[in-house]
Amino acid sequence: MIDLYTAATPNGHKISIALEELELPYRVHALSFDRKEQKTPEFLRINPNGRIPAIVDDGFAVFESGAILIYLAEKTGRLLPSDAKGRSLALQWLMFQMGGVGPMQGQANVFFRYFPEKLQGPIDRYQNETRRLYEVLDRRLGEAEYLAGDYGIADIATYPWVRLHDWAGVSVDGLEHLQRWMATLAARPAVQRGLQVPPRADEEDRLVKTAQSMLTR
Repeated sequence: MIDLYTAATPNGHKISIALEELELPYRVHALSFDRKEQKTPEFLRINPNGRIPAIVDDGFAVFESGAILIYLAEKTGRLLPSDAKGRSLALQWLMFQMGGVGPMQGQANVFFRYFPEKLQGPIDRYQNETRRLYEVLDRRLGEAEYLAGDYGIADIATYPWVRLHDWAGVSVDGLEHLQRWMATLAARPAVQRGLQVPPRADEEDRLVKTAQSMLTR
């Protein structure tokens, strides 16, 4: 049984979606940002960086969402190609999300929704960069059904962020390939189940707390 330490955020949802897709048994430990449970000594022994998500599999801890996705894919032999070029392609798009979409959209969320001052310069900078990254995704998805050709961890990593584009104030208008991909992933039963982990109350309240956590994590 895998122990999943998580919260209802895009990075947390990457792992719950992957676990659902892979049909791996797991136990959920929902951490409260309000109570700073991600900074407790107990959790820091699992993830020294004090952030979610993290997993413990038979006593072995894995932190950083991209690393967890790779670990789970390699553990099961699914969602990541085994040939060198296919694997590289999948990891390239995974790193594109980890180094680009997540950080830029995360900052757009903070400055657009929660930062105490409305600083138009940072808002414009991060929204425009997020939109640019979406356009890169759209071009890629005009060439292939999924980011690495076949459905896999790159898609699982990227979708939980892109689905919240409105919260960051970023439009997907005109990006027909990206919209097609979003609709395809939204229809997957495992994605739907993963987005409900951990159970959450009001969506807007959750998003506010997500933005708050980005200032304190």
